[in-house]
Amino acid sequence: MGNNGTRNLTGKRRPVLCRDCPDIFWSDDETATARCPACGSRRLVFHPDLTRLSIAHVDCDAFFASVEKQRRPELAGKPLLVGGTGERGVVSTACYIARLSGARSAMPMRRARELCPDAVILSPDMSAYRTVAERLRVMMRALTPLVEVKSIDEAVLDLSGTRELHGAPPCVVIAGLALQVEKELGVTISIGLAANPLMAKLAAGVDKPRGYGVIGSEAQEWLATKPVRFLPGIGKAQEEALTRLGLSHLGAIAALTTGEALRKLGPRGPELVARARGEDRRRVTPLHPVKSVSTEITFEQDIRDPATLERALWDLCEQLALRLKRKEVATTGISLKLRTSSFQTRSRAMKLHTPTVLPDRLFEAARSLLIVETGSTAFRLLGIGSNGLAPLDDADPPDLADARSQSRVAMQQAIDGLRSRFGKNVVQRGRSLKGN
Repeated sequence: MGNNGTRNLTGKRRPVLCRDCPDIFWSDDETATARCPACGSRRLVFHPDLTRLSIAHVDCDAFFASVEKQRRPELAGKPLLVGGTGERGVVSTACYIARLSGARSAMPMRRARELCPDAVILSPDMSAYRTVAERLRVMMRALTPLVEVKSIDEAVLDLSGTRELHGAPPCVVIAGLALQVEKELGVTISIGLAANPLMAKLAAGVDKPRGYGVIGSEAQEWLATKPVRFLPGIGKAQEEALTRLGLSHLGAIAALTTGEALRKLGPRGPELVARARGEDRRRVTPLHPVKSVSTEITFEQDIRDPATLERALWDLCEQLALRLKRKEVATTGISLKLRTSSFQTRSRAMKLHTPTVLPDRLFEAARSLLIVETGSTAFRLLGIGSNGLAPLDDADPPDLADARSQSRVAMQQAIDGLRSRFGKNVVQRGRSLKGN
């Protein structure tokens, strides 16, 4: 990063970031500055607080679709939808070309096809996406140990105190990351730079894709005209409740005193007021405790047959066992979720004698709950999740009442080892093939 990221630190001129050098230069008049004087790039970022902000939010652009296009160069320039391909499939990711036609994430795939009939449709390859996501995390952690992963394609970084380490301010360091990711991984990211995690997340959405948003001391003013739903965590029901109170925009909430906030909004009112002002006291925390682990499937057609439901349940138990081990936890109980053809949801739960990550034990417990529900009702969705968590080291201890307990653990470890080397289909258990 040329000139230590600081070509001129004197005077009252405003800092300008060139995203392609990447480097900082200083300008008296940003309206007259159209190109970087060093490289000629037009990708410039102007903000008076640019060199003082250190919280960065990284958000991959149409991540699943971007990974697929990197793997399949022939898809470049074509609309792409990634998601369920069946009649009840849902779009996981729509590339930006497909979005021009109105397709978007979480939309039924059938509707997305109608809006974008020329789109290429692919089923998700989560293994490939996780591989790319982990490589991105390694790059981020090389910049700072304070990386908080939000999802497979989002993270927030605290770059405070890293200027001497990198020889450049955080705004330059994070711009360099964007270039590195694009070059080495073949995907693009959008960046938000701000004084706290909340505003960094909002800044990341300002100029997607391949964006670089900066929000500094103007945070409260910038938020004031936004509808309340704009704030992360406010859903439709809370939006309607706030609107009934005459609080339809964040500026109205930000103007409340502490007393008014408590009286109108309850005990958490002052916290909402602070967020509406762009304030966020949360620190970037590298590790979050896992609260629950689950997996589910929506069937192509409603299923009533118990044997067919049990085969699907076994597949879910194998998936849940794998997810528990990846998160380095065991479950102390299981919860079963069923949704009928009329969209009624049934939930059942039970505790286990000891924590487990074995799909056999998960299945035995879940099957006992499933049997009670099957026979006369058809289901469109089946899910299983943890109901209480324990450290992975506590999973599946020796059981004097079960002579096979340790052999079951050893067998599953052997299966996991083979699958990690040769893929999931190298070993298939009998329950996945027939309803035994």
